[in-house]
Amino acid sequence: MASKLVLPSIVKEVRFFLSQTGEASVPLRTFLSQSYPALRKANPDTLILVREAYGIPPSLTTRLEKGKEIKTSLEGLSPADIAKALKSVAE
Repeated sequence: MASKLVLPSIVKEVRFFLSQTGEASVPLRTFLSQSYPALRKANPDTLILVREAYGIPPSLTTRLEKGKEIKTSLEGLSPADIAKALKSVAE
């Protein structure tokens, strides 16, 4: 699984935003509980941050080289779709 989650070197930081109790964040919480260790191990030099706040929709912010940021909504996605979104945002 770790080989599937290797991010390109242009990705400098990944931030996941989710609600601790919101129903919309359940797939993201599932994804993080299953995939975070492999993601962390496959990308030791990339900052991976998880930010929780009450009532916010699940989203992903990726910071690339030269400070460029890409924000992606994860609302309504399954854990498998979240993994695809993470991979596609860095391409």
